[in-house]
Amino acid sequence: MKNLLKNVSFVILLLKMCFIFGQESTAQKRIIIDVGHGGKDSGAIGINGIQEKDVVLSIANAISRLNNKLEKPLDIYLTRYSDTLISLSDRTKLAKALNADLFVSLHCNHSDNPNARGVEVFVADKSSTYKDDSTWFAFQVQAALNKELGFESRGVKFANFQVLKETTNHFPSVLVELGFLSNNDEVNYLANDINITMLVWTLFKFLTQIGI
Repeated sequence: MKNLLKNVSFVILLLKMCFIFGQESTAQKRIIIDVGHGGKDSGAIGINGIQEKDVVLSIANAISRLNNKLEKPLDIYLTRYSDTLISLSDRTKLAKALNADLFVSLHCNHSDNPNARGVEVFVADKSSTYKDDSTWFAFQVQAALNKELGFESRGVKFANFQVLKETTNHFPSVLVELGFLSNNDEVNYLANDINITMLVWTLFKFLTQIGI
């Protein structure tokens, strides 16, 4: 039954893609997708051996490809397009140089507790010009992942991650932890190509619909 539901969901996904690719995006937004880690920095390593840097790069590149199929695509830039190590300061400098409307840093989580699961979204832990907008966006993306894919929501949290601190006075910025590579269910989910396709679609659809 689970396999049947997955196949049905995938067919519905493809039909939705065909529909949106026939539509024009009503407004172009400049979005920077910060692809976490890279190169010698693997990030978290899953219990099945997959690496965080590879998971988020696969997701980000797939979002970019979907965007390029739109008649009027969004302005989406990635901080890296291959397995390279980009410094945190260079990531934020790029976003500011491009006058981004939104900065989204993609990561996967890890915990010593194998039962830890769900999505966390972080916002800079300081007062800033765009803190309210960032917090709103964080709640919205978490709700979308919960509604569309069933990810458990671990809440919106505040932290002094460098990429957030250095961007929050310039545009809305969030850091998204897309599940735990230390959790058996979630690491297997992220290792499945169909699941990744559905995750990519959900994130991309959300980016095309938000008002930023």
